[in-house]
Amino acid sequence: QVQLVESGGGLVQAGGSLKLSCVASGSIIDINAMGWYRQAPGNTRELVATISRGGSTKYADSVRGRFTISRDNAKNTVVLQMNSLKPEDTAVYYCNADQVLTYDPRPLFNVWGQGTQVTVSS
Repeated sequence: QVQLVESGGGLVQAGGSLKLSCVASGSIIDINAMGWYRQAPGNTRELVATISRGGSTKYADSVRGRFTISRDNAKNTVVLQMNSLKPEDTAVYYCNADQVLTYDPRPLFNVWGQGTQVTVSS
């Protein structure tokens, strides 16, 4: 059983910053990719940023230059530093882990956290 627990969401004024953290727990041997997605009311879930085990990153165009993703492989954590926040960044942010290797021979794909609310006021 693998669980992802997010923290760090909240309410911030436009132009402010927030840091989201996510910890993966369970009998984890390795995680290939970790990332953050978000879903605003009435919208589909969209990619925010991902990072591979080796540190390669990918960002949505809307956040590139403002958000930074990082991870600690030894601690199975991923962090999203969000700066210069805008009202359109308001959403529930979900942590994701893909291709999770455990002591079960079958890897887990697309494990999701419960989500954390980020609200940016204008």
